[in-house]
Amino acid sequence: MRSMNRAEYGGKTMTEKILHNYPHPLGAHMEDGGVCFSFVSRSAACGILLYDSRTGKLREKIPFTEDERIGHVYCKMVTNIDPASTTYLFFEEDRLIPDERARVFPHKVPYGRERTARDMRAGFVTGTFDWEQDRFPRLPYNRVIACCMHVRGFTKHASSGVKHRGTFAGIAEKIPYLKEIGITTIELQPAYEFAEVPFRGEQHDQPRMTETGILEKNQQRLNYWGYRKGYYFVPKSSYAASEDTVTEFKELVRSLHANGMEIIMQFYFPEEVKHSEIPEILRYWVLEYHVDGFHLMGGNLPAELLAADELLADTKIWYYNFDTDRLYGRNEQPRYPHVAEYNDAWYYDMRKFLKGDGGMLGSVLYHMRHIPAKAGCIHYLTNYYGFTLADLVSYDYKHNEPNGEDNRDGNDYNCSWNCGEEGRSRRQSVRQLRLKQMKNAMCLLMLSQSTPLIFMGDEFGNSQKGNNNPYCQDNAVAWLDWSQRKKNEEIYNFWKMLVRFRQEHPILRPDRELRLTDYIACGYPDLSYHGQNAWCPETDAQFRHIGILLYGKYARDAEIWDDTFLYIAVNMHWERHKMALPRLPKGAVWKLAFATESGEGHRKHTEDGEPETEFVRKIPPRSIAVYVSVAEKTV
Repeated sequence: MRSMNRAEYGGKTMTEKILHNYPHPLGAHMEDGGVCFSFVSRSAACGILLYDSRTGKLREKIPFTEDERIGHVYCKMVTNIDPASTTYLFFEEDRLIPDERARVFPHKVPYGRERTARDMRAGFVTGTFDWEQDRFPRLPYNRVIACCMHVRGFTKHASSGVKHRGTFAGIAEKIPYLKEIGITTIELQPAYEFAEVPFRGEQHDQPRMTETGILEKNQQRLNYWGYRKGYYFVPKSSYAASEDTVTEFKELVRSLHANGMEIIMQFYFPEEVKHSEIPEILRYWVLEYHVDGFHLMGGNLPAELLAADELLADTKIWYYNFDTDRLYGRNEQPRYPHVAEYNDAWYYDMRKFLKGDGGMLGSVLYHMRHIPAKAGCIHYLTNYYGFTLADLVSYDYKHNEPNGEDNRDGNDYNCSWNCGEEGRSRRQSVRQLRLKQMKNAMCLLMLSQSTPLIFMGDEFGNSQKGNNNPYCQDNAVAWLDWSQRKKNEEIYNFWKMLVRFRQEHPILRPDRELRLTDYIACGYPDLSYHGQNAWCPETDAQFRHIGILLYGKYARDAEIWDDTFLYIAVNMHWERHKMALPRLPKGAVWKLAFATESGEGHRKHTEDGEPETEFVRKIPPRSIAVYVSVAEKTV
C-alpha cells in the first residue's frame, strides 16, 4: 500500500511515505484493476466483508491495517472483484456497518418491511445509462410553478390509474397530467434511501394499521415522510417499480427534462451529519442523476457555502433564507440567480388574511409583490405539513387521532377556518363558502409575483380528513385520492384557468420586484393600490379589502407583449365593499375577467342597492374579482 522513498535534504536522508490509493471519495468506487474501499473509523479493528450477492454467503473478510490509515480514514484497493455478483459491508469490532455512501443496495426491500443486515449490503453501479442528449431546463424562477409531492403518496391510491403505483415510474406516467395543470417543477419529499421502519432485527413485529389508519397499541410507527438521516447517495429502492432503482430514477429525470420540467430533491440533514459531507452529496446527484436542485432541510446548514459551490452555480438551492450579498457580492448581479427563500412567512400571513384576520393588509401586499433582488422566493399556502387546501377551509382544529399520539402531534397553529361547521358538511351554504375560500386561496397564490408552489392534490381539493401531520400514515389518509378530481371539477377547472391567466399576463410573473413608480413615464406606475377612491388605498388594521392595479407594459417578457391593465379587487371581509377602479387611457374600458363569487352570487351583490358606476364596483364578501382592460369597441 505504501512504499518508502529516500531523498536527500540538507545533507540528511529523509524517509517519505507515499500513499498509492487516494482515500477519496469515501465508500467504494471502482478503478482500473479493482475496487478502492475507504472507511472512516476510530477503531483499529475494522475492515471489509465481501459477499456473493447470489447466495448471500460471505466470500472474504478483509481487515484494514494500520499502514492503510490516514487520519481516521482507512483505504484499501481490492482486486479480482466481480462487481455484478459482489456486495459488501464494513465492520468495526463486532458490529456490521452499512456503507453510508453506498451507490446502490441490490437487495430490494418491500416498503414498510424492517431491514436486516443482509438488506443493507451495498453493491456497485455497473451499467451505463443513455441520457439521450438530456439538458437541464434551468427555468428562471418567474416561469416556475412548483408542486411538492410524496413519491409513494402521489400515485399509490388505486384511483391514480397508473400501472406502477407509488413509484418513480408512477410519477413519470403522470407527467402529461402535471403539464395539464401547469406544473413546471416537482419537489420530492425525501426520495433517497431511508429506513421507514427502525432497524431492530427480524424478531420484532411490523407496524400494523387498522382499516381506518389508526395505529394499534404498542406498534412502532412508520416514518412515512422520511425526515431522518438516510443513505444520501441512493434513490429509495422501495420507490422503484423495477429491480433497477438507479435506472428507473434516471428515466424519470430524463422524461421530466424531455418535457421541459425540473425535479427538486428535498434533503434533510440532521445535526449528526457533518457539514463537510454535504457538498459531495449534492454534486453526486447533479452529476449522476441530473437533478435540477435541492431543498435543504435542517437547522444551521451552511447554505451560502453550498450555494457558492462552483459546480452548483446553475443548480436551484432552496433554504429558509440567504445572504445574497455575501454569496454573490454586494454590487454583483448573478448571471443565473439559483437560490431561493423557502420559509413560512408567506404561508402564515396569507392564511390569516384568508380567514379574515385584521391588521394583515400591509404584510399581504408586501408578500404579493416581494421578489428578492438576487434570489427567488417560493411561496405556498399549503405544504406536506399543516392542512391541505380543502382541510384549511374545513377544519378549525387538527384531527390527528389516527397517528396514535392522542392528537398531541402536529402544529396547533394552523390559521384555518372551517366556514361554520367542523369537517364534512351537507349544508349547501357551508360547501359554497368553502369552495369560494379555496378559489380565494388559489388567487392569492397565483396572482402574487414570486414563485408559487402547491401540495399534490390541492388543485382538485384533496382532503386528509383533518390530519395535519400524517407522518406515519401509509394509507388512504396520506395517499392522493384521484377520484376527487371529478367530484371537485369546478375547483380543478378554476385552477387551470388561473394557470393560463398567469401565463398570458407576464406582469404577474416579473423577473424583479415592481417599484410602485412610473419609471418609464407612461402615465401609470407598474403597481399601485386603491380603495373606495382610486389612488387612495386604505390599509389600517380594520381594513380587509384592497384594489391592486398592474400595468402590463412594464413586463419584460421577450415572448409575450402585453400592455393590458389588470385590477385585482381583494375583499376578505365578511361584508360587501365598494372599490374604485382607476380611469383607463382613452379607448379602453374595464371588463370582468373572473371572480371567486359564483355568477349568481356576484350578480346579486352587484345589483342590490345603489347601482355600480363605470369606475366603482361592489365586491361581494370574502371574494376576489379580477378586471382587465379591453378596447371599448369589444365590450
